[in-house]
Amino acid sequence: MTLRSDHIAGTALAAFGILVLAVSGDLPVGTLAFPGAGMMPKLCACLLVVFGLVVVLRANESAPVASLSWQDLPHALRVLAVSAAVVLVYQTLGFLITMTLMLFALVYGVERRPLLRAASFSIGVVALTYALFAIALNTPLEHGLIPF
Repeated sequence: MTLRSDHIAGTALAAFGILVLAVSGDLPVGTLAFPGAGMMPKLCACLLVVFGLVVVLRANESAPVASLSWQDLPHALRVLAVSAAVVLVYQTLGFLITMTLMLFALVYGVERRPLLRAASFSIGVVALTYALFAIALNTPLEHGLIPF
């Protein structure tokens, strides 16, 4: 059997779904009429496992691992590094600062877009997201350093 890229990707997705199921065991599921905090993580994790297995079953349509080009690996590692940094500082810096810096780092630093466009895009998207969730939907977001 030839190892294909979808074998690896589907197995990784299913394994991640199983991991989420394992760590979300303490959260109450509730009922369909009154869902608990564990309903969405468990539902998403189950779907991740199912779709990961579907990807594995259809893997014969993907390219063999030996024929893959690894030219995008540095780009993927930069995106992974920015994402890891965001996870580390989110509670300290809060939603507004962290998300603005993340988008700016991804658009300007990783994707190499012009400085002014990257900055205006980052600020605009975060402002609209904040307005939608914090103001319109009254959803609490992490405050961090900014007290509002």
